[in-house]
Amino acid sequence: MNYNTLFSQVVSRSKASAIRELLKVIARPDIISFAGGLPAPELFPSTEVADILQDVMSRTPKEALQYGTTEGQMALKTELVQLLQETEHISVTPDQILIVSASQQALDMSARMFVNTGDAIITASPTYLGALQAFQVAGADIIGAESDENGIIPQSLEKKLDALKAQGRPCKFIYLVPDFQNPTGTTIPEERRVQILSLAKKYGTFILEDSPYRQVRFEGKAPRTFLELDKNQGNVMTMFTFSKVFVPGFRLGFIVGPKEVIAKYVILKQAMDLCTSPFLQLVTAEYLRRGLLKSHVQDIVSSYRKKRDLMLQTLSRYMPEGVTWTRPEGGLFLWLTLPKHLNATELLPKAIENKVAFVAGVDFYPHLDVFNDMRLNFSYPSPEQMVEGIKRLAQTIGENL
Repeated sequence: MNYNTLFSQVVSRSKASAIRELLKVIARPDIISFAGGLPAPELFPSTEVADILQDVMSRTPKEALQYGTTEGQMALKTELVQLLQETEHISVTPDQILIVSASQQALDMSARMFVNTGDAIITASPTYLGALQAFQVAGADIIGAESDENGIIPQSLEKKLDALKAQGRPCKFIYLVPDFQNPTGTTIPEERRVQILSLAKKYGTFILEDSPYRQVRFEGKAPRTFLELDKNQGNVMTMFTFSKVFVPGFRLGFIVGPKEVIAKYVILKQAMDLCTSPFLQLVTAEYLRRGLLKSHVQDIVSSYRKKRDLMLQTLSRYMPEGVTWTRPEGGLFLWLTLPKHLNATELLPKAIENKVAFVAGVDFYPHLDVFNDMRLNFSYPSPEQMVEGIKRLAQTIGENL
């Protein structure tokens, strides 16, 4: 049977994640990897989760093991309303929240919700690879706006919006990761956020805000989210996830937006998976109810801050002249830029020979047109691996300069 003649256009537009494919190659224990975006497993709250699992099963076994509502368990949504108020000063109602299987499902659903084949969307350039995958599968025309050390540049964004308007084409949405962006680690300052939000309103589009680890801040004051700045005017949809601040294996996240839009998301999700695991939602709700998240995030921040500082110190010590990198105020990643004549994709096999791995930056660019960047993760490696891995990487770069 020749299935190639039967595949849909969606399958033909799909391509494997460069990161996931790379992780298969570098699974050997002798390779030090800066490639994944993995939280540190030693920080998982295993004891607390085990206790809560038992508690949920003893108190509400039928609710935990039965199908749930597509919208999400009210116990969790109630806790999220309180969490958003306490941590972000955002007032929402439960019907403005949809529980999803982490933010990757939210990205997939958003693409299905708003994008027809050929529709234009704008992202920062570079931006999160998983978002690009979801938008490409939907057939979006992804337009990248230039970025600097403070994220997407408003003047470049307006230029792209103006060009679309001149063509008579709407911009369906602007996708941004404002805090400690994956892959660059940059944060959009609040003044710039206000400009960007104003542009979205001016050109009749909305901001799809991706906030996977905003709470993992090491220093400085957090700018307000686009959601808070919008003051419930309906110009922002925000995606949150528990993967980086609780446990990734639960695959839990949530979308916040206008209730009439969330109602459409609910209908879409019904056709996808009926509901996200009620059991894991109830466990997470109880974790939040017990007030455990705040101290857990503090532990994560303390650990990752030390690892970031160590990576920055080691880069400064060993990297050849001409190599630069960002200094993230939080999150899990930093962005390293090589001299223009070096191609990070071509350098990767040589680095793997030297038993160190990274993610080449080209796949984070919507137009696949920049080749001398790489993303480095500092949350997962141990301190010893960090130093040795950066030494190996610096050696590999130096040998190819």
